[in-house]
Amino acid sequence: MELRLVSKASTETHAITPKQLVIASWTGRDRAAMEGRLAELEAMGIPRPPSLPMFYRNAAQRLTTASKIDVIGDQTSGEAEFVMLKFGGRLWVGVGSDHTDRALEAQNASLSKQVCDKPVSNEWWAFDDLLSHWDSLRLRSYIVSFDGSKVLYQEGSVNSMLSPQSLLALWESTGVADDGAALFCGTLPAIGGVRGALRFEIELEDPALGRTLRHAYDIEVLPQHLNSTSSIPS
Repeated sequence: MELRLVSKASTETHAITPKQLVIASWTGRDRAAMEGRLAELEAMGIPRPPSLPMFYRNAAQRLTTASKIDVIGDQTSGEAEFVMLKFGGRLWVGVGSDHTDRALEAQNASLSKQVCDKPVSNEWWAFDDLLSHWDSLRLRSYIVSFDGSKVLYQEGSVNSMLSPQSLLALWESTGVADDGAALFCGTLPAIGGVRGALRFEIELEDPALGRTLRHAYDIEVLPQHLNSTSSIPS
């Protein structure tokens, strides 16, 4: 991936090959708010996780800055997250989407995350430049529904998730946090419920410094198969 790394001292573009990917789930500071999210997913048949938070290992090759991803079926959905990346001995923060197969999640949460690409922004900010005003950062996402309408899907402060210091400590305890590793850090409840879409747009806003990270991607729903009949040609 070609990423633009922005700090107060410099802006540099690097071709980065991700080496490790971890997805953190259920990272909320507010247990009551998490209970609402758990109830939302339970209503879809998705069981409660065995512990909170949860960390899932994913293939690093799933990370992408592409503007389109392919999925099977119409029961996948994105979710806006801030993402931490270790590169060059520093910590960087971007915005990403933990796109997940919700039908499969009811059977196997880890596999449901593995089967979908994980879109991320091209631009990333130096974590050191954010630390003094971290809790003012805001996450936001929009969807373009199957009927073509665009609606706000998620919005809220990153302070609803565990502090970055806590997440970093938990991430390092997994042993999958080398240079070149990335961590998705948790998400916000969906406004109107979790659902699929044709397009997903994500933002991480930094009001203190007047800037916003953005990424958007289209979702191509592939057919289950291309066979017109079940017969085998002779």
